[in-house]
Order: sequence, then C-alpha cells, then structure tokens
Amino acid sequence: MHGVPADSINVILTNLSSPLLHYNVLILCPSGCASCSALNGCLSCKPRLFFHLELDGMRQWGTCLSSCPRGHYGVRSPHFNTCTRCNKDCAFCFNENFCTRCHKGHFLLQGKCDNRCPDGLMANTALRECTECPLGCELCVRRNMCVKCRADLYSLHGQCHPVCPRGFEPDVQHMQCILQVHCKVGEWSEWGPCCQKRSMRACRKGEETRTRQVLQSPSVSGDPCPHVSEFRRCMIKKRQNRRMLSTDHVDRRWERRDAAPGAVKSDGLGRS
Repeated sequence: MHGVPADSINVILTNLSSPLLHYNVLILCPSGCASCSALNGCLSCKPRLFFHLELDGMRQWGTCLSSCPRGHYGVRSPHFNTCTRCNKDCAFCFNENFCTRCHKGHFLLQGKCDNRCPDGLMANTALRECTECPLGCELCVRRNMCVKCRADLYSLHGQCHPVCPRGFEPDVQHMQCILQVHCKVGEWSEWGPCCQKRSMRACRKGEETRTRQVLQSPSVSGDPCPHVSEFRRCMIKKRQNRRMLSTDHVDRRWERRDAAPGAVKSDGLGRS
C-alpha cells in the first residue's frame, strides 16, 4: 500500500471466518487501534484510549475513543482501558455506583436515579433531578415555587407562611393567604325632599335623607363599610309646601325610633 504510513498498518490474522478471505492481507486499522480485525474492528487500543464495543447487527464492533460515549464510564487499568455501561437508569455516570444524569422519567438524587422523589423534594423534569423545596413545602414545581404547603401553613405566591403577611388575610378553608379588601363607598347623594312624619304634623317638622352606594364590599378582615344613609330634620312651609332647612332654630332633640341598618341621624347642619 503506497502512501500509507507504516505505523498505521497492521497484519490481520489469516484464514478469517469469512469465506472470501483465504489468504494473508494487510488492511488499514481504524484510528486509535493498536490491533484490529476485519470482522470486529479494533481488538486493542493505543495508550490512553478507551476500548469500546458497539453492537452492529449481530456482531460486535470495537472502537478506540478518547472518552467513553453516553451511558458508559471509563475504567483504566495498566494494560487495557475499557468503556463500561452505566446502570440501566443512568444516562451518564461517573462510575458504576454514581450517576450524573438520569434517563427520562427518572430523577437524580445523591448519585442515584429513581422514578420518584422523596417527600420534601420536587421532581424537576427539566434537570431530571430531585430539587429541594422551600421551607415547609411538601410539593413544589421549582426550587422557589411551592404548590402544597405543610398542613399548618398558609400558601402565598409559592411560599409557605405560619401567619399571613400584612395586607393579606387567611383563607382557612383553602389554607391560602388572600388579599385583604377594604370597603369603598361612593359620594353622598343630594338631600331628598323634606317629608313630614305623622308624629310631626302639628309642628310642621319633617325629615330628609341622603344616601351613598357601596362600591366594594370588604373581605373578612378588611375595613368595614361606614354608614350609607343619613337623616336630618327640616321645616315645612305651610302655604308653599316647600322645604326650608332650619338652620337658625335647629331642634337637636331626637325622637327615639329605629333607623334602617347603616342609617345615622344628622343634627340639621350636615353633621352626623
């Protein structure tokens, strides 16, 4: 063979099993081989390389590699370096007893691969490993995102709390911290007409009302709503039958009677 370096050519055994080979031949071994076979590839490797057997149909084919392929780890010895298959659940491993990455559906924890993670750790499908959950968390989807807190803790934004923080209140039924909502009311309406009550007909006294609407109801621990209706006394002109507010002579004495819920009486000057 002209043009082929002498140190890359190896003599192959005579009378190989192939019926087509009945004489001595010289062939070029694959890169890295110290010796090789036409049927099985490399039989031994040059120094520092790893011998690896691959399945090629019904036969095994030897190769010499600088590092072992996925799913194998290298074992060095004084005379022969080999690639050995990892544990069946390992995608990558450092040695026989220590995985560095697991196959899909298995999760790495302390060099071992399992199909589930123990309590307090989450199964990280992206990294294929068991990741520690936040403090007090029983189930999480990321290191800082808890989806199930311990039974005596409240959940808020992926964290677990013994007491809900300021601005939030506990939802005991679902063990969550929910936003605290305070009551909101609208503006007062105009004062209504001066209506004469039966008990006031003799003195031409009446009563007028104004109201305001609740815009937002409070949550359990939120600030309650203030009163939403007010009453004040007024005087009715006998002839014109029009109201005239008693601003100079206000009767500040109130009759005892039940007002509607949330109602407050005023003193006639707009003060409650």
